[in-house]
Amino acid sequence: MRILVAMSGGVDSSVVAGLLREQGHDVIGATLQLYDHGAATARRGACCAGQDIHDARRVADRLDIPHYVLDRESRFRDAVVQDFADSYARGETPIPCIRCNQTVKFHDLVGLARDLGAEAMATGHYVRRVEGPAGPELHRAADPQRDQSYFLFATTPEQLAFSRFPLGDYPDKAAVRAVAARLGLAVAEKPDSQDICFVPQGRYHDVVAKHRPDAAEAGEIVHLDGRVLGRHQGIARYTVGQGRGLGQASRDGAEPLYVTGVEAGTRRVVVGPRQALPRAVVEVGEMNWLVPPPATPLRCQVKLRAREMPRDAEVAWDAAAGLLRVTPAEVAIAAPGQACVLYDGDRVLGGGFMRRALGAVAAA
Repeated sequence: MRILVAMSGGVDSSVVAGLLREQGHDVIGATLQLYDHGAATARRGACCAGQDIHDARRVADRLDIPHYVLDRESRFRDAVVQDFADSYARGETPIPCIRCNQTVKFHDLVGLARDLGAEAMATGHYVRRVEGPAGPELHRAADPQRDQSYFLFATTPEQLAFSRFPLGDYPDKAAVRAVAARLGLAVAEKPDSQDICFVPQGRYHDVVAKHRPDAAEAGEIVHLDGRVLGRHQGIARYTVGQGRGLGQASRDGAEPLYVTGVEAGTRRVVVGPRQALPRAVVEVGEMNWLVPPPATPLRCQVKLRAREMPRDAEVAWDAAAGLLRVTPAEVAIAAPGQACVLYDGDRVLGGGFMRRALGAVAAA
């Protein structure tokens, strides 16, 4: 097959290109350039920076495959960076990696692959594509520590049918690095990406302040009972469930306090005791279904945060409103803006973005 490989410059996508080339496929490499070359060259530890483009080109040369670099700075800025800032300004906690996969990466690279006559696109994501009775299914990776299915729930059925994920069955990252070493790839020991690519040193607030200065304006930290406990330097610094960074508002006497809500309109950060955190029936929008939407309430598992394991829940789909209501079986803290991904065992059923908590459930 002719296969386009999305090459980030890291070890995972480089191994994918090498494996497919070794198997005899007609491989084409493509790398997205998402920032200004000058600013990006000095960035390390994040995908799609200047050094990573150089590394991807070196791997392509080693494998003797053609390599394209696509300038997507403007689209990335509008679809990912601006959305990131806007989400924080609404009092939400965004996940830009999902937006990037949803827009720039899968949409644009699948289009390029088709333009080049490719029959498939392959990436270095740790997920599995399984042929089911009704067509391709998205499943969690064999290595639960590396699984990235939470970040790929927005892949459409058409994109999934066109995509391949050769690393999904690998037991761990060490096995992938061993393949890179065997293939003689210079990136075999390259460190994994850590930060969000456009947020140097994890300083989210600086990026938000640049694009949405209103989200960086000072405001009050108030207790649920209305008492003003302190001041903050921008709502973009806070997310539901957070207990750090509250200064003198971090405790009410001996009782620790947590962020229970962020009010964008008044620029207030609301705090309360842990039992007051939203543990709720969650409203989810922007649903992407990889199975036919259920006509009746469905019992499944859900992930409300990237680093947690799926938990039991009941979900009810309101087709008219385009909203999903999720009732976790156990106490769960819901942060608006984060993803809610549905699973049946290892299979991804679909997912969307949490909007708000509709009502409390009994605390454990």
